[in-house]
Parts: sequence; C-alpha cells; structure tokens
Amino acid sequence: MDLHNIGSTALVTLSQKGVRIARKLSGETGAVIFVHRDAGLEQRTESFDRITRLTKELFEKFKNIVYITPAGVAVRAIAPYIQHKNLDPAVVVVDVGSRWAISLLSGHEGGANKLALKVSNILGCEPVITTSTQADKDLIAGLGCRKGTKARDLIFALNFALEKTGLSLCRVRLLASADIKKNEAGLIQAARELDIPLYFVSSANIINMPLRFCGSDFVLKRTGLPGVAEPCALLAGRNTRLILGKTICKSVTIALARENFL
Repeated sequence: MDLHNIGSTALVTLSQKGVRIARKLSGETGAVIFVHRDAGLEQRTESFDRITRLTKELFEKFKNIVYITPAGVAVRAIAPYIQHKNLDPAVVVVDVGSRWAISLLSGHEGGANKLALKVSNILGCEPVITTSTQADKDLIAGLGCRKGTKARDLIFALNFALEKTGLSLCRVRLLASADIKKNEAGLIQAARELDIPLYFVSSANIINMPLRFCGSDFVLKRTGLPGVAEPCALLAGRNTRLILGKTICKSVTIALARENFL
C-alpha cells in the first residue's frame, strides 16, 4: 500500500456500517477510506488486515485519523505509536451508531478538537471534547441570522450580548446555529476570526427538543423551525440554562446559555 501523498485525513473502519459513515465523511472532505478485509471489498477504498499495522503507517503519513470503531479498538491501535502531543496526528473516534465524535489524541495542539467538531457537523452527531482548555469555558452563543449576514455583524451581536450580561469573550466555548445554516459564509468566517468552534445543531433535535424556549412564528414560517438562537444555545451543551434570551441585533438573533458543571 503506497501512502505517499495520499491525503491529510484517513478514515478507518471494520464494518459495513462504518463504511456508510466513512463515505458520508469522505464525500465532504475527500478523506481516504480504509476498510478491514473482513468487511468485504469496497470500491474507492483501501483494504487492510491488521489495524495496528495500518495505524503505524497512518501515523507516519496522515495529519488526521478518524476511527469508526469502538473506542477501545482505537486506543489499542494507537497506543504503541504515541510520541508527543506536538508530533502525533489528530485522532477522533466515531461510534458506528454515528452518535458521538470523540477527540481522542492531540486534541488542542494537533487539531483533534476541531476535527471532532467538523465530523460532528457533517454527521449531525455530538462532539466529545475533554481538554481542560475547553472545559473551563462555560458559555454557548446561539446564533440565528438572515441569509448573507456579514461576519462583522455576527461578531458585533456576540460582543453586544456579552456586554449586556457582563461576561467575557474568553468564556465562550461554542458558537451554535441550526444545520440549515451550515453553508452560511458569515457564520463560518465569524467563527474563524474569533477562533471559537462553530457547531450546527440538527433541525430534528430543535423540533423535538423538550426544553422550553421562546419560539417565533416568523422563523417557523421561514425555516420550519420553532426557533434558532435559544434552542441552539441550549442544545449545544450539557446542563444548560439561558442567561440571555433571544435578543435581536440588526440582522442577527442571539441567545446565551451557560453550562452548569458538577
């Protein structure tokens, strides 16, 4: 198997369920798919027989590795090759139920936290990030906006909301919006300029959410969703409560939620 110049991200799976997930990820990222031979031959994929041997090669050639396997399998595969957080590739684990994307190795320095979030936004699953630099942050900004809203207007709205609540930008862990806004250039640019991860909450979760929030007939008519800013702020975290309800700032609707840690 020639891995020279083959790409920056490898997707590794042992099963047909994993292949379906890998194809969805590869379709949006161009990542290379590696499938265990027991899962059967697949077009446009690479075959392997031992995951530990494969992992050795991937560690040498790829910047990012996503294992679509049980976490224990991934841990055993990477264990012999871990060197240092500044040298190791970013490693993320996705379960075959496509429920979680876990940042496993090189989370902050190597980019696994960002990779987990990227995977989550493609699959509509939950990112699991445990690095202390993220855990100390407890604010989530839910954002809704009109199509074509500029990044500067979104950043202004966030700063306005933080000033209104007397809170600091350094406490914001996530920007969150609905998945119907996945391709909104202003949102993507704002997150990049602020260097804050952007998470897209699935429309199904918003529609079915059990938490109470201030809905909008206008938003429901335009998007089919009962709201964006408040439900996204609440759903993007754990044990959340609103500290700033839906607030309109020019073409942006923003809400702030705080996570309550035990």
